[in-house]
Amino acid sequence: MSPVARSTLPVGPEASRSPLHRLSTVLYLRPTLLLMLLLGPPLLWLGVIYLGALAALLVQSFFYIDDYSGVVVRRLSLATYGELLTAANLDIVVRTTVMASAVTVAAALLAFPLAYFMVRRASLRLKAILYLGVVLPLWSSYLVRVYSWKLILAKEGIVTWLAERLGLGWLLEAVLALPGVGGPSLSTAYLGTFLVFLYMWLPFMVLPIVAALERVPRSLLEASADLGARPAQTFRRVIAPLVVPGVVAGSIFTFSLTLGDYIIPGIIGGSQPFIGQAVYQHQGTAGNIPLAAALTVVPIAIMAVYLTMARRLGAFEAL
Repeated sequence: MSPVARSTLPVGPEASRSPLHRLSTVLYLRPTLLLMLLLGPPLLWLGVIYLGALAALLVQSFFYIDDYSGVVVRRLSLATYGELLTAANLDIVVRTTVMASAVTVAAALLAFPLAYFMVRRASLRLKAILYLGVVLPLWSSYLVRVYSWKLILAKEGIVTWLAERLGLGWLLEAVLALPGVGGPSLSTAYLGTFLVFLYMWLPFMVLPIVAALERVPRSLLEASADLGARPAQTFRRVIAPLVVPGVVAGSIFTFSLTLGDYIIPGIIGGSQPFIGQAVYQHQGTAGNIPLAAALTVVPIAIMAVYLTMARRLGAFEAL
């Protein structure tokens, strides 16, 4: 080999550097470039697919249906929002929001004692069993669970049979006779819809509360006891303030999932629709896509307000 050719070969540490090593060096020296490469694809997907779809939905909500031809007029107008503010559509919004609020409150009342027992009282073996019991329903098909509840709540189902066996048939009849929540049977009453919603979303409330309780240091509880606080005072002044973010975090799931669900109200409950059902009917059966888009904006706006309130309560840190 000639001296000139030998002088062009890399020597020392340069000879052992591979292209991958050089690339890693460049990325290490340029953290902004590394961050762009890591976040670029997911942000592009989020921006184009998700936010782009929401933007298209918002734009379509400003179109309207021509009363004569039934064709969508692609001109910006508030006519569809005027149609949205009719009594029938406002009734749908109120009905859905009330149901979502009721399910959220009931889920919190049921989940907190269970989560507290799991974290503070249960043995490791029992805690594992309870965890499994909470998560196990999520392993089965969504539709299978809903249709199972339809059979359970039917007039010939196990709930009616058990009530009659216990001599409480009169109580069930009285509940079903209540206006607004009752019906011929639990499977066709809004009370049945409420029970199924509560069953379906309860795990999403239990798990954030469990996580929040596990983050409460035992030293704080011991310090509170050493200072003479009674258990009720410790719960009210130490535990509750620290667990509230977890409760609010769980409420984000229960509230939003109930607000947007259209399958459960379509299978169980009364004939009056919820927001999800109305969107499906207008988009599919009626072909009124602008009104369907406007109805879809309503839960988005409600959740925007709800998330703003939840953020102030520290729910995002508890997720």
